[in-house]
Amino acid sequence: MDALSAFIRDHSDGQLFPWARQHEAAVRFSVSVAQVEAAALQQNILPARYQRNRQAISVSDQFTIFSSCVAVIGCGGLGGYVVEELARLGVGRIVVIDPDVFEEHNLNRQLFSTPANLGRAKVEAAAARVREINPAVTLAPIQKAFSIDNGAELLNGCQIVVDALDSIQVRLELAEICSTMNIPLVHGAIAGWFGHVTTQFPGDTTLQTIYRSWKGGKGVEQTLGNPSFTPAVVASIEVAEVCKLLLGQGNPLRGRQLIIDLLSMEIQVIDLHEEIVTVASEF
Repeated sequence: MDALSAFIRDHSDGQLFPWARQHEAAVRFSVSVAQVEAAALQQNILPARYQRNRQAISVSDQFTIFSSCVAVIGCGGLGGYVVEELARLGVGRIVVIDPDVFEEHNLNRQLFSTPANLGRAKVEAAAARVREINPAVTLAPIQKAFSIDNGAELLNGCQIVVDALDSIQVRLELAEICSTMNIPLVHGAIAGWFGHVTTQFPGDTTLQTIYRSWKGGKGVEQTLGNPSFTPAVVASIEVAEVCKLLLGQGNPLRGRQLIIDLLSMEIQVIDLHEEIVTVASEF
């Protein structure tokens, strides 16, 4: 590794390490691109792909992000955008859990859905996409349905979980498991022009509060559907929450629900400690 570190130092350009040299180092020293990235960041040298992060995320912060493991439950409308943005952010390990394959009705909004991918496992397509856009990121594809029975096993080793599910029942089970395992949960939901985001910390009952009026069924997404833009907006806010949690910066949406109305172009933040009933509680 001393030779690798010397190569990185000798071939960096203004504290930036270009992708071509990163790839060359991996081949020359028979190591993974991820190992090269780690070696660069440990020397306070930034892989050049992240240079536009520098004004918001320091090199040491970038190493923290690279050293992290985030689970994404669901790889459809929300999950695809979440995975894409986490990979571009530089999260070192992403665990993606989804049992489904792409169907034609996914084509209007799901990022990894293409005519060529119809019938392909969503997690498999996600893994291929991440290898293409950021080979330093490891994506673990798990083609299983998340449940109360296997949740603890699937989330073992993950620091943060992102909810990209479409089932309220499974979301509540996920929230319970995350609380038991002491893992923060970033929750997002979408329906038509509307969406919401919140972050549940271990010991909180955030999702139980949001869905306290739920009586069964999947929620209004089944009625309102989802256009292409809603999952992109909500997923981006979820990823911002993940980034803040990993770095211990900013003010996460703990105990608060951010509600988005793209039709009226209004955003509202509700204090969940107050007993306010909104249409978002039906998502």
